[in-house]
Amino acid sequence: MSRKPMARIRVTVVVAAAGLGLGACGNPQGVGDDGKTDAGAKVPSRVEMVIPYDEGGGTDTWARFLAPYLKKHTAGGPTFLPENKPGGESITGSNEFVRSGGTDGKEVLVTSGTTYYQALLKRPEVEFDFSKMRPLIMNGSGGVIYTSPKSGIKSAKDLAKSKKKLKYGGISATGLDMTMLQAMDVLKKPVDATFGFEGRETALLAYQRGEVDIDYQTTSAYKTQVEPLVKKDKAVPLMSFGVIKDGKVVRDPNVPDLPTVEEFYKKMYGKKPSGSAYDSYRAFLVPGCTYQKGLWANEDTPDSIVKAYWSSVDKLKKDKKFSEKSGEVLGGYPLYSGEKGEKQIQKAFEIDPSARKYALDMLEREYGEKLGGT
Repeated sequence: MSRKPMARIRVTVVVAAAGLGLGACGNPQGVGDDGKTDAGAKVPSRVEMVIPYDEGGGTDTWARFLAPYLKKHTAGGPTFLPENKPGGESITGSNEFVRSGGTDGKEVLVTSGTTYYQALLKRPEVEFDFSKMRPLIMNGSGGVIYTSPKSGIKSAKDLAKSKKKLKYGGISATGLDMTMLQAMDVLKKPVDATFGFEGRETALLAYQRGEVDIDYQTTSAYKTQVEPLVKKDKAVPLMSFGVIKDGKVVRDPNVPDLPTVEEFYKKMYGKKPSGSAYDSYRAFLVPGCTYQKGLWANEDTPDSIVKAYWSSVDKLKKDKKFSEKSGEVLGGYPLYSGEKGEKQIQKAFEIDPSARKYALDMLEREYGEKLGGT
């Protein structure tokens, strides 16, 4: 087992199962008696953006940045009020949303890959199901894996020969860190992980102090915070998670010179990756990266409300001020609406049971994380 808790970094984990009434579980999406609201309903004048994360993080920043532009471009000009409800690795606030958020548009849920993974792993505390909820606005992302020059790992050949576990610092094995853990599992190089960091920024500081020698950052954070280290020979980029295009993993257009995990594997072993580890990695990569940030409504929210958000996306794309200021927040990835692929997006959250089981087994085997999912 290589999972080690951090003694000096406070970890907040709230299990949101206690105190939940049977009535709430019996109506998990928070709908009325008939399961629907008025089909001609409009977006209310005030909309609460439920953010199941602390203030100041990437997801919170994303939501707060969008709020004034959504007011400008959503029919009726509603005011969007960010409301942070952190806890339980985003489970607490998300559970509350599906229990009481209703379908009248007064609340929308802000999500990140960590939220998705809690549901995809079927953690027993989770009451939300994104394969049934309605996607409003989505924003993808990517990630880059890099090492310290002191690790001696500068290429696929170096990693293939290495017999030493690289040290990694993460927030949680079941959050977005899982994409990193799965990538290293595909490469047959599990890391010596310590979890409990408060954010990727904190993990980057640990990397700079020499406490860890392998790290990943989202592509936008990599370009702003890690590329300067690369130029000073203090970091060695290895690969990116890539992006999904026409069902295939291709190079991330924001870091086109970096190979994908698949390409890196081929350099290490002379063949393309396959098997259970790779299938599981691919299954989680789509919701974790392609749909990493999102705005969602509860199941049975009427089309008249949902389409108002879908329509706002085209207006946002034409807003020059938004385009000028959104680069760093959106990470260089476009916003897109659920209109063109609602069913496709929902289907991405229907993980094959074998892929889920492999992920759960890997987390327990390598990192001592036993979730009890099925």
